[in-house]
Amino acid sequence: LTVVDDYTRECLGLVADTSLSGERLGRELDRIAESRGFPMMIVSDNGTEMTSNAILAWQQKRSVLWHYIA
Repeated sequence: LTVVDDYTRECLGLVADTSLSGERLGRELDRIAESRGFPMMIVSDNGTEMTSNAILAWQQKRSVLWHYIA
């Protein structure tokens, strides 16, 4: 998982693992948000962890828009 701020090009998070669940992705995003705050929008691919029910619930609870690239 690589999390990059598109505006500053700063790498906010880098996680190497064999598998990431939606729950784990949500925890990593919460960890980043502790110091940076929540973004208005997240842009991602449509991998299974990004489209999971856990992430849909995460983004709705935190009022973060999510855009999937083609």
